[in-house]
Amino acid sequence: MAPIDPHSFTDSSHPLTTHVSLSLYLDFNASTIHASALLTLSSPFSGNLSLDSRSISIKSIIDPQTLTPLPHSVSSSPDPIKGSEVVVVLAGQSQILILYSTSPSASALQWLSPLQTFSKTHPYVYTQCQAIHARSIFPCQDTPAARIRYDVVMNVPSSLSAVMSARHVRRRLPVLEEAKHLDVLSSVVWCGEDRVVEEFVMEQPIPPYLFAFAVGELGFREVGPRTRVYAESAAGDVLDAAALEFAGTEEMIKQGEKLFGDYEWERFDLLVLPPSFPYGGMENPRMVFLTPTVIKGDATGAQVVAHELAHSWTGNLITNINNEHFWLNEGFTTYAERRIVEVVQGGDIATLNIGIGWRGLNDEMERFKDNLEFTKLKNKQEGVDPDDVYSQVPYEKGFQFVLRIERQVGRTAFDEFLKKYIATFKFKSIDTDTFLDFLKANIPGIEKEINLQLWTEGVGIPEDAYEPVSAIYTKIISLAEEFKQGKMPSEDEVAEWKGQEWELYLENLPKSCEPSQVMALDKRYRLAESKDYEVKVSFLKLAISSKCKEYHGEVEKTLKAVGRMLYLRTLFTALAQTGGTEEKQLAKQIFAEARETYHPIAQGVVESILSKYI
Repeated sequence: MAPIDPHSFTDSSHPLTTHVSLSLYLDFNASTIHASALLTLSSPFSGNLSLDSRSISIKSIIDPQTLTPLPHSVSSSPDPIKGSEVVVVLAGQSQILILYSTSPSASALQWLSPLQTFSKTHPYVYTQCQAIHARSIFPCQDTPAARIRYDVVMNVPSSLSAVMSARHVRRRLPVLEEAKHLDVLSSVVWCGEDRVVEEFVMEQPIPPYLFAFAVGELGFREVGPRTRVYAESAAGDVLDAAALEFAGTEEMIKQGEKLFGDYEWERFDLLVLPPSFPYGGMENPRMVFLTPTVIKGDATGAQVVAHELAHSWTGNLITNINNEHFWLNEGFTTYAERRIVEVVQGGDIATLNIGIGWRGLNDEMERFKDNLEFTKLKNKQEGVDPDDVYSQVPYEKGFQFVLRIERQVGRTAFDEFLKKYIATFKFKSIDTDTFLDFLKANIPGIEKEINLQLWTEGVGIPEDAYEPVSAIYTKIISLAEEFKQGKMPSEDEVAEWKGQEWELYLENLPKSCEPSQVMALDKRYRLAESKDYEVKVSFLKLAISSKCKEYHGEVEKTLKAVGRMLYLRTLFTALAQTGGTEEKQLAKQIFAEARETYHPIAQGVVESILSKYI
């Protein structure tokens, strides 16, 4: 066997899947999907074909042409990271039809009871497939090397509606004939009076981790010719606030097209999810998923949208071949995001972003000081869960590398290179060496000016990385230094500050301070009550490490209100790693009480933090 990906059973000598047709019946009462998946391979194949699955119950696998069963096996003991290997024995087929059901514990799915939603009356379900969770929704070659087109027939309660990372075709009544391959369901159930079918199609080839859907009682607001903002209908204030926050989206798309070429995905809609969504944003094509914590009331949350938009070129059009080359997705996208922000919101804001990223990158170097492999851009992940080593390194060190190339050749030349890079590799999945070969071929002699191997395979931060320089950045760093001497910033000095300025300031304070200093800072500026979660969480992290037990209540409230992993990782680590017995006990108690409100991916991350430090 020749693996193509350390996180997949896919064999590189086998034909890859090019198309998947899915029929999905969503059973909200059982938190289960009863389904069929028709996989089409790039060519006919004879032999054992390996697929990835996780917590899936396979009923049968058949040849769709003859309707005869195909011999298959499922590994008896699942790999703790990759899940279960499904081996199908083929004799010249290019298609296989799999009949199966998902598990209530599917790692990509979060089923929310009505009480966990805004409406309190209707259930909700959403997916998060990055990095390796699509396999818990349908058996597949779950690697970004296998780009697929897909279509979906989704049967849902008629009181709900569905959105997908695909083009919506129509909403219609179920048809009896459609249930014939779902042998766990009768046609009567499929065609129940309270059921409706939503059809979708994705015509561009995407990596499986970009497969996404959400089903709930959804409403929307139009914010541009290519953009709607969706959220639960009952969350009208969220919808209105999101429409205001993201009103400038069309301008960002236009700037992205100027910088990187045509927008290839037709629409750029946004779905604001319930608070349990584990990421800031997820760049699902045509339907970006967002945490409600990005709605800050001052349009600065649009920077997360700028990042997900930038993925439309770097990540979605050109994709890393596997997670060992994740920087190709995130480093380029962080660079592209900041170029968009620079045009739309100004150079000062872009510089603040770089500064916050620089601080975060240095923090990650400290986090991985005992595991330097994960301070490399190109790293080894055999036997490693990508969710456990998810960090700012591919984002910020990757950004620094891209910026280093721009600084070497100049922006005009680099912009031309970037457009050519995107046009050359669009709809392909590549590795670091492919990028470096292209770089050296198109910018001759670059390897003599920049140590490319040190940047991609070396540990730590290279000496020719760039700490940002601007008046506002320097001023904030200076004020953070003064705090160490006991001087608090004056109200005049912070009068113009928004969330980013406060975040940069807090992140540059000592890891712990005198409790009296921390409480005085909060008394004057009410940081623990900030509506901007980056500010709130940065302050609460400081309060925990400074042994300010007065903020334990706010920490608990925050960890029970949101499920974004950035905040969970920060606060649970602070409690468990730097706290005493009381803080460690508080961490265990909060997780025990809040666990079921977190997405399965987030549950796993918090469990690993607590097991490491407690």
